[in-house]
Amino acid sequence: MPTWTQPLKYLTHPLEVVRTYDRRFVRDDLVAGLTVGVIMLPQAIAFTLIAELPPQMGLYAAVVGAIIGALWGSSRQIQTGPANAIALLTASVLSVVAEPGSALYIQAAGLVALMAGILQVVLGLARLGMLVNFVSYSVIVGFTAGAGVLIAVKQVRPLLGLHFESANIVQTLLNIAIHLPDTHLPTAAIGLGSIALIVLIRRINRRFPAPLLAMVAASGVVLLLHLESRGVEVVGQLPRSLPPLTIPPLRLDLISELSTGALAIAAIGLVSAAAIGQALSNQTGQRIDNNQEFVGQGLANIAAGLFSGYPVAASFSRSAVNLEAGAKSPFASVFAGLFMLFAIFVLTPFVAFVPMAALSGVLMVTAYNLIDFAEIRRIARGARGDAIILVSTLLGTIFLRLEFAVLLGILLSFAHYIIKTSAPVVHAVIPDPEFRRLVQDDSRPQCPQLGILDIHGDLYFGAVNHIEEAIDRHLAEHPTQRFLLLRMHTVNVADFSGIHMLERLVEKLRTHGGDLYLTYVRRPLLQVLESTGFLATIGEDHVLWERTAINDLFYHALDPNVCIYECPVRVFRECQNLPRSVFVDAAIAERARHLEPIAIPKVTPETLWDLLHAPHPPLVVDVREPREFRRGHIPGALLVPLSHLLAGEVPDLPKDRALVLVCRIGRRSPRAAALLREHGYEDVSMLEGGMLAWEAANLLEAFNIADVEEIKA
Repeated sequence: MPTWTQPLKYLTHPLEVVRTYDRRFVRDDLVAGLTVGVIMLPQAIAFTLIAELPPQMGLYAAVVGAIIGALWGSSRQIQTGPANAIALLTASVLSVVAEPGSALYIQAAGLVALMAGILQVVLGLARLGMLVNFVSYSVIVGFTAGAGVLIAVKQVRPLLGLHFESANIVQTLLNIAIHLPDTHLPTAAIGLGSIALIVLIRRINRRFPAPLLAMVAASGVVLLLHLESRGVEVVGQLPRSLPPLTIPPLRLDLISELSTGALAIAAIGLVSAAAIGQALSNQTGQRIDNNQEFVGQGLANIAAGLFSGYPVAASFSRSAVNLEAGAKSPFASVFAGLFMLFAIFVLTPFVAFVPMAALSGVLMVTAYNLIDFAEIRRIARGARGDAIILVSTLLGTIFLRLEFAVLLGILLSFAHYIIKTSAPVVHAVIPDPEFRRLVQDDSRPQCPQLGILDIHGDLYFGAVNHIEEAIDRHLAEHPTQRFLLLRMHTVNVADFSGIHMLERLVEKLRTHGGDLYLTYVRRPLLQVLESTGFLATIGEDHVLWERTAINDLFYHALDPNVCIYECPVRVFRECQNLPRSVFVDAAIAERARHLEPIAIPKVTPETLWDLLHAPHPPLVVDVREPREFRRGHIPGALLVPLSHLLAGEVPDLPKDRALVLVCRIGRRSPRAAALLREHGYEDVSMLEGGMLAWEAANLLEAFNIADVEEIKA
């Protein structure tokens, strides 16, 4: 689909919802909607009290939030409406601009919902849903736990019928302790009784709407005993009307003051929706489109702001109930919203007698459930970064302004991500003892010539210094490793800082006679390497296939002299087939280590073939080990292993005859030539490419018996 049509698809999503609706789901969706509606009715009122707004605003927000969020959202089961943590955050944001209960306070509630909604829609239409992936789950756990603490402390006053003013949690706790003797006993009895009844009902059957039943019971007690006349506060009459259209005051000064709070509300709402959507999709298998969900949450907030509501968000508890009740499509939430509309016209007269203490009891239980003790313990025992984010967000929520606490948690999430990605793991790997895979095993020695490094992260400017320092440390610890193989299977991005780092590494290794090779290079990274010219610098043959990389390097890059005469370990599978007549002693190894090869003339296999059939053929001297020689050699060749030459065992060779040295690939011959020169042999050349080149030219089987006898003669 063209990019420019995607926003239109997000905005016209309800057409797709209606077009694809299966009528067989009507009954299941209707039952789920009524179930959620019964739970949402008391929550809408109770949560609105947290925001210190008139109860009817919660009912209006529940209606439009449920319907709009469902039709424009991505998940079939997410239920949008008043949410406890968002309500608390809203109260914190609004308290900056006005006193609770004032006209400006109520108008600002609609404006902040509108602002948060616009921001959410813009993020969705811009297809920035992936941003929620960078916000740690610990932010949500910490914020909701802190919100639970604040809600619980805040509800003590109406629960016990106390009267005092508090500005922060510390002051509130002090006032509770001071005014506790002034507890209004009938109010406290209603509040504590409601809590006890909710707990009892849930122990009997968790499917029962315990908060609703507790509120009905409390209202009955108030009516029966005339407790209203004895000082027990009740909700009072609510307006019975459709959600009225109201345009929030679009004042620049007010928008400026609310901007930070709107950003925090938008962020928490989006992260919550993404987390809830992911949790539900794990059970349903539905693929969640975060961008569509952003649009749905944003339009729900815009509608709530325009229709006399306040900010809404996805509710985990109601979404879970929606799923358990059998919701099959977004219409379940639509039916829940319609039930709330029915409640506004039919049930609000009964809501008038609900005691405020009962609502506080409901909120007390809700606040306790917000604190996920099991998840907090898991995070505390897990990664240190997640634990720090959790504790910081939790403490910030309790002791700072909530919008700052939210943004602090989000900033810590981004900082944690940046720190992790800027310090990717770089570690050396070697084959396991069975040579099945490469593993990190610091207890076993490494190859003295070849280092294999895994890079777990991207080669971008923030990580390049860390990666380069890790590679430099490795080379310093293994100074004989002139060749490096970088495994890039987790590298998806490389910017110019990363390219320059690789270029410096190539120059450093080649300056010391080594080289750099890459494997597991993904196509996007390969395209970057090619477009920046690095592939031409390193050579396409230096990007190896993972399965044959070690084999290719072993036979075409590593020095077999080191492998055979110096190396005390056999790291790779290929090492197991190394020819060794005996284990060379320390003196021979030391001699091999300091023996410098010399430049000698090279002859091609075809030229050597012709020379061997000439009247005066050269003497072919094979400097490989006996086992290699027995597997195949040039007929008439004389076996003089390099190990014997290193030990000083130089045979009596004719000095008046040209000598052609032969090894496997041409690495040992220059060293053997250096030793022979020390003993007066001057007419020495070598077979270019060694026996591998001879075999590649199909000359290994070309000689017949007559040729052999002729050469020997």
